[in-house]
Amino acid sequence: MTTKGRGVSWSRSYKWYLFLAPVLLGILLFMVYPVVESFRLSFMKSNGFTESWRGLRNYEIVLTNSLFWKSVWNTFYITFFNILLVIPIAFILASVINSMRYGKNLVKGTFFVSYITPTIAATTVFLFVFHPQGIANQLIGLLGLGPVSWLTRPVTAQWSVILYAVWKNLGFNMIIFIANLQTVPSELYEAAAIDGSNSVQSWRYITIPQMGSAIVLLTIMGWIGGLQRFSDVYIFGNGTAGSPERALYTMVTFIYDRGFGSFEFGVAAAAAYILFVIIILFTLISRKVGRAGAARL
Repeated sequence: MTTKGRGVSWSRSYKWYLFLAPVLLGILLFMVYPVVESFRLSFMKSNGFTESWRGLRNYEIVLTNSLFWKSVWNTFYITFFNILLVIPIAFILASVINSMRYGKNLVKGTFFVSYITPTIAATTVFLFVFHPQGIANQLIGLLGLGPVSWLTRPVTAQWSVILYAVWKNLGFNMIIFIANLQTVPSELYEAAAIDGSNSVQSWRYITIPQMGSAIVLLTIMGWIGGLQRFSDVYIFGNGTAGSPERALYTMVTFIYDRGFGSFEFGVAAAAAYILFVIIILFTLISRKVGRAGAARL
């Protein structure tokens, strides 16, 4: 290649780098810089105006704070039962919808609406659902049971968030399962039918084992999203109070409260990095356990 040819080639490549520059600049300013700055801040005593070196003291404050550990328990409790409920329900619904001949897209769209509904709007509506005279108590009344004080007792308040989260994430989980169901080779079902397998047996011994990768994916995504829970519990729990009795006080609420409530930004940054480590650990654990479980299906 001549020198002139090399110059033309570099000129063309340079133009493409110019198009990428705004995106790269945005990543540096809004992703890389906040991560680096918050890590630095986790070693500082800062109120947003003045700073001084504190070392690991911020991490010690977080890890010895009983309210932080309560937030950890609340977060894990809500996330665990949300995942435990939403994945099986989504898989059963996906199996039913996938077997439909007519109206499949309409039903999928109806269920997916919950996932794309803004969190603020959805949680506000659910405040009326769990009102003492709301839909939830009306449904319970049809079973002959008395009304439940959903948002005034710790356990029922947590289950209110769990039920809301199941409704919110059901559509997304269902779509993932439907996409995976459509990749199962039809030859497997045909071979099973020849061997005398009925639809239930085919579903148990063919369909479920083929869903292993989807279950692992949704479990990991469920933990990542659940450990970062904030908006719904903020509305259900009357802001950073986490009412009733701090039952809806999560780890992200703790971070927000220490940062913008007490103006202890160094402590908030340390708590954020502790949460980051917890998310990584649970992602790795969920992946390992999920693969082992999928192999046994």
